[in-house]
Amino acid sequence: KVSSNVQRRGVIRAGAGVTLASLVGGVARKARAEGLSGATGKFDDSTVIQIARRLANAEYHPPGQSLPKALDNLTFDQYRGIAYRPDRALWAGDNLAFDVEFFPRGFLYRPRIEIYEVKDGQSGVVPYSADLFTYSDPALRVTDDLGFAGVRFRTAINTPGVMEEFCVFLGASYFRAVAKGQDYGLSARGFANGTGDPKGEEFALFRAFWLEKPQPGVQSIVVHALLDSPAVTGAFRFTIRPGDNTVFDVQTTLFPRTKIEQSGIAPLTGMFYFDVNDHNHVDDWRPAAHDSEALQMWTGADQQLYRPLRNPLDLQFSTFSDVSPRGFGLMQRRRTFQDFEDLALHYEKRPSLWIEPIGDWGAGWVDLVEIPTPNEVNDNIVSFWRPKEPLRAGQEYHFTYRMYWGWDAPFPTPLARIGATRVGSVVDNNDARFFAIDFMGTPFEHLPKDTHFHVTPKTSAGKIQNVVVEPNPAINGIRTTFEFVPGDAKVADLSAVLETDSGPISEQWLYRWTP
Repeated sequence: KVSSNVQRRGVIRAGAGVTLASLVGGVARKARAEGLSGATGKFDDSTVIQIARRLANAEYHPPGQSLPKALDNLTFDQYRGIAYRPDRALWAGDNLAFDVEFFPRGFLYRPRIEIYEVKDGQSGVVPYSADLFTYSDPALRVTDDLGFAGVRFRTAINTPGVMEEFCVFLGASYFRAVAKGQDYGLSARGFANGTGDPKGEEFALFRAFWLEKPQPGVQSIVVHALLDSPAVTGAFRFTIRPGDNTVFDVQTTLFPRTKIEQSGIAPLTGMFYFDVNDHNHVDDWRPAAHDSEALQMWTGADQQLYRPLRNPLDLQFSTFSDVSPRGFGLMQRRRTFQDFEDLALHYEKRPSLWIEPIGDWGAGWVDLVEIPTPNEVNDNIVSFWRPKEPLRAGQEYHFTYRMYWGWDAPFPTPLARIGATRVGSVVDNNDARFFAIDFMGTPFEHLPKDTHFHVTPKTSAGKIQNVVVEPNPAINGIRTTFEFVPGDAKVADLSAVLETDSGPISEQWLYRWTP
């Protein structure tokens, strides 16, 4: 697989919705021209909330996206050839745990995003200069006051004294991060609106950031962001702590301009191309290719659910009803090179991302959107929390949550976990599909060897037959196999849980089958 595909995807993915978000609402105007009064001067935790509240009561005007002719139609390679100079990083030389670099405007990233620095309770503009960048093509050096497209943060996350990028905000309201030892994978967003809706999706934009300068010795950084779109404004406060898990504490205040029926809180976006459960229409030499392999949920009723992802032939929208969810996330459990065999992409190093709601989020759904993709360049998986009640214009909504970018879910579990889901054909029966599910983990460390295990798979359509439950010594766990006969069904939701005579001992396996 050509490594430039990965580099291109890393740039394109975060900006896929920027043009849409910027064009909705009329003629673009520069952000500094309207709406951001109060952005500089005295600053505290209420400042961005006040700006968002004021914007919500005014007509939407997107930030400026006009560019000089030399930068107006940059190719991917031209854009990548404009690089920030590390020696000019914000806070470089201040002996702090963090420094900050900025992205140039151009290519997919046309809107001017305002950047402010907060020191001693005062906010000031981070000035733009063409000299902050190097240029592979000198003709691309334009001295106009262009402003920035986004921001990246660096710290010594892997090696003492070596500053490395660990978090990026770039494109629409997208951002992504890694933990120690990881490579970039899935992304998050500030807000989703209409994801999976045939009418189309609105992409809100983080149009301004305020970066609080940390004190010496402090290992966390605080970032404030202003969200804006035709439908909603919002104020975000991120407290970011990089490390073995990179943790974001997120406080949000949303101000809908219009009634929002399909809101998405804490949206996650990733890529699933294929794996051993879904390899039928992919001709590829590797065993798997994906940022995330499953949606994992911990419900308010204390159920732990595990739903392997698919790359379907038709868009699939799944909903999981819940009240006061304890958490959900797009997870990557496969962690060996042999799981992917890709020297360039190293999917085994991609982060899982777990969302932990803080406070009671009430009733709603965890939504999962699976979009067909012909390759691994496109992000095709989206998941988020959708409140039961629409967000109404003129109201104010607060959501607080914690994000864990890391190697696994942040909590231990006494339950057996899904080690793998494998799907294939059935010999002598072309109308059936063969399923093999491995259960592994904590229970098998202490259960007696003569324990009786059983699984009763269920399906919403078709039928299940020939269920087998047997030990899998290779993983010190249990494997169940069965045949699924769909009949005339066009879609079926399957489920299974491993039980002993005393009751369930595993998380619940869920699966969406389509032809």
